[in-house]
Amino acid sequence: MTAPEEPRTGPVIRDNRRIDPVTGQARRGRHAASQPAGTTGAGRPGGPGTARRSRENEEAGIPVDKVSPPEGESATAAAAASPAAPAAPAAAPATSQLQSQLAERTADLQRLQAEYANYRKRVDRDRATVREQAVSSALSELLPVLDAIGQAREHGELSGGFKSVADSLQAAVSKLGLVSYGQRGEAFDPKIHEALASTYSPDVTEDTCAEIFQPGYKVGERILRPARVAVAAPATGPDGSGNAADWPSGQENN
Repeated sequence: MTAPEEPRTGPVIRDNRRIDPVTGQARRGRHAASQPAGTTGAGRPGGPGTARRSRENEEAGIPVDKVSPPEGESATAAAAASPAAPAAPAAAPATSQLQSQLAERTADLQRLQAEYANYRKRVDRDRATVREQAVSSALSELLPVLDAIGQAREHGELSGGFKSVADSLQAAVSKLGLVSYGQRGEAFDPKIHEALASTYSPDVTEDTCAEIFQPGYKVGERILRPARVAVAAPATGPDGSGNAADWPSGQENN
């Protein structure tokens, strides 16, 4: 028989600190405040409970590496080993703000690009209009010269050096877009023809240019001068009646 253990004598020191000075963790449990400093209680390494469990495991033949740590220690180690979770809620507003700024900048760029394209088109259109007006103004001053050249050609007086100059002038104005129109027998159009005389003819069914006094000129769709013509109207109307005026017989001798 073993002798009963004698009661311990001497002062008893109780550690009432809430933070373990060894592990730096907060002490939990009802007896956490009464544990001595430097120990973690029955369920922590270094305490009497750990030594007793080690002896019991050795007697039972359980390897040391197969022994699971106490519940409190495993929770503390897992909390220390696990990395901090990413701040997903804080990153979401920043991403949304960046996407909003990107959409706004993209819309501004598209608007500026459209405005610049419209500006280019407007400038090109205005430049073409100014050029056409300048060319038309210059060619209008040359129309009397072209009329004189045309009359000389009709009378066979265009020959020699004068003919070469006339051909060069007509080639130059043609490159600038000047077009001559007005042919005998074409339909009369008051938009591009100017009627200087009119007559009736049984050979036509509509108003027709019977004679060309001066040809017309145009640049593109701009009319520089209408063709001056004599118009031949049909001799009979739609109902077959004559268009010629009937004079009373008493007025024939007057």
